[in-house]
Amino acid sequence: MAVDRMLPTQDAEDLIALVREIADRELATRVEEHESTETYPEGLFGILGQAGLLSLPYPEEFGGGGQPYEVYLQVLEELAARWAAIAVATSVHTLACHPLYTFGTDEQKQRWLPDLLGGAMVGGYSLSEPQAGSDAASLNCKAELTADGYRITGTKAWITHGGRADFYSLFARTAPGSKGVSCFLAPGAIEGLSFGAPERKMGLQAVPTTAAYWDGAVLETDRLIGTEGQGLQIAFSALDGGRLGIAACATGLAQAALDAAVDYANERTTFGKKIIDHQGLGFMLADMAAAVDSARATYLDAARRRDAGRPFSRQASVAKLVATDAAMKVTTDAVQVLGGYGYTRDFPVERYMREAKITQIFEGTNQIQRLVISRGLSH
Repeated sequence: MAVDRMLPTQDAEDLIALVREIADRELATRVEEHESTETYPEGLFGILGQAGLLSLPYPEEFGGGGQPYEVYLQVLEELAARWAAIAVATSVHTLACHPLYTFGTDEQKQRWLPDLLGGAMVGGYSLSEPQAGSDAASLNCKAELTADGYRITGTKAWITHGGRADFYSLFARTAPGSKGVSCFLAPGAIEGLSFGAPERKMGLQAVPTTAAYWDGAVLETDRLIGTEGQGLQIAFSALDGGRLGIAACATGLAQAALDAAVDYANERTTFGKKIIDHQGLGFMLADMAAAVDSARATYLDAARRRDAGRPFSRQASVAKLVATDAAMKVTTDAVQVLGGYGYTRDFPVERYMREAKITQIFEGTNQIQRLVISRGLSH
């Protein structure tokens, strides 16, 4: 069922119609094959890039789509309703472009942004380490300034698109302490950089998540984004937008689960009537619908604040928390609605439930979101 969206312009209406067409043709038809065989969808990101869907919230002067976050996030939601892994990777690419766009010099932006946003490249975000997930200030990967450039040594973890991306926003330590982390725009292939085997994940199987091993690779000094020591400020600035991306992805996943459950409940009969007409089940579906609508409204409120240039960090954490908890609840309930069939891989709700779990964990766990929100309440 197509979501009845309140969009700001006719251009946005046309864009959503195009996204639905591409997603139905290119994503919905391939998702089961690639998720079940855990294979990468070769060429798919090229199709999204050619359609301009990998650069939507960035200015047209650099090759972006010039769309407000309010519209970009609804595009992500439409993608996620067909294939969560692709939507998440698109969100991560947008996140990976943020440091250069927001903190890069004019010269750096002119040199690299058109390539990053042109549709032929896809990016990864490399902040986490094996021992540094929620506590980003404790990362160990080192960037040592030498005569040739910054020599990078250490291990990064949990990189979406790891080993496949064309570039990474990399965070590494240039000095001790929380003000000793710096940000770099790293190429995806360089001598001294290798990747681990893809993690064996519960869901999102088609796009790899890997560790990266930096063994003395040297990055030119002009690949430093911002100033030395500004890395955590850059990382957290990017994550506010990234959390909205995950909220939108989670909402799309929840919408897909709701649609599957409603379709099934309208077709299946017990005791002489459709199961949707049994009050116990009808009320469960009503709660699922309310959760999806609430998740969407929450991320859109945060997006509109961002578009208006207002503070939105707390609202981004609220959106991420509300939308991902809703996705976990709605997908679990969708499995319940389908009964035994919901527990089999013959129906997609089993996959939706597995995919929803990670949304509560990445881009800051929901426990971290509660910490951010509570800090925003103190005076």
